[in-house]
Amino acid sequence: MTLASRLAVVAIASLFATGTAFAQTAAPAAKTDATTTTDKKAPKEHSAESLECSKQADAKGLHGKERKKFRSECIKSAKAGTAAAPAADKK
Repeated sequence: MTLASRLAVVAIASLFATGTAFAQTAAPAAKTDATTTTDKKAPKEHSAESLECSKQADAKGLHGKERKKFRSECIKSAKAGTAAAPAADKK
């Protein structure tokens, strides 16, 4: 066998071997509307205290860590029954 014929045999054998790797697979089953609506989580309900503290933080223009700290203290004080705003403004 010559070198050219060996190369031809190897090329043909490799085409047969890799043919299954490029074969198309079946398309995944499409989800129905009933399954997509039940899979999604319902949005979390926010308490009245949380919403009020968010409004206060917006009014003060707080962002990031300061906002998180303010809201945390505000919600704690609101649940404790105190109407006074937390002392987060002290710097």
